[in-house]
Amino acid sequence: MWTVLLVEDEVFVRESVRRIVDWESMGFTVIGEAGNGEEALEIIRELEPDLVISDILMPRMNGVELLRQVRDEGVESLFIMLSCMSDFEYVRLAMEYGASNYILKLSMKVQSLMDALTKVDAELRKREMKQTQGEQIPQETRQELLEKTGHAEVDKLIAYMKEHYGKDISLKLLAGQVSMDEKYVSTLFKKKTGMNILQFMHTLRVEESKLLLVQTDLTVSEIGSRVGYENDNYFIKMFKRFTDLTPSVFRNQHRPKG
Repeated sequence: MWTVLLVEDEVFVRESVRRIVDWESMGFTVIGEAGNGEEALEIIRELEPDLVISDILMPRMNGVELLRQVRDEGVESLFIMLSCMSDFEYVRLAMEYGASNYILKLSMKVQSLMDALTKVDAELRKREMKQTQGEQIPQETRQELLEKTGHAEVDKLIAYMKEHYGKDISLKLLAGQVSMDEKYVSTLFKKKTGMNILQFMHTLRVEESKLLLVQTDLTVSEIGSRVGYENDNYFIKMFKRFTDLTPSVFRNQHRPKG
């Protein structure tokens, strides 16, 4: 299942979007909702949904600024924008930042949303196929990147994440650890490690979960929770993204026999 975050400040619109589509039959599952861009950004940093369906005009951070910020931080979630007739300039900017599609709220129909989801599904499948063909960071490279970089602040962040990977870690919290601006920390970290902070956190969590799968009798759910994934489906999805295997299959293949 592809994961979806709904972002809309008008609750009735958000509920309508959630109700009008049979998400599971389309291959999607809604994992969260947000009422403004700032709230959505925190959720995206934590869960990295495959798809964000976002209103454009919202308080505290509009949808275009949210998309821009997400792209600046290296997160690859796809975006479908919800717009009003008067949002044309915002729509243009959103498409420039890489939004996959936009839907007019005033004339939104089930079919228009389903068509947009079908397009997103095709994009995500194409991306996943490329990843399985070798475009992901090689395992040996991931292991190397867990070592020190030589940059004091980045190494401090790596040490912090190694110690606290099982807890909820936000970009804001990490920036506070080194007394730096969030955007600067995000850019610096990727420059020094080759991964954005979210990718790095997933690396740590997956590597630890692999050890737990082989060395303990903990259930997959218990292991996912221990390494920082409260949602079992999300844990399985991230594990498979890095290893091409589900946790259960990995355990069966790598655990000593006898």
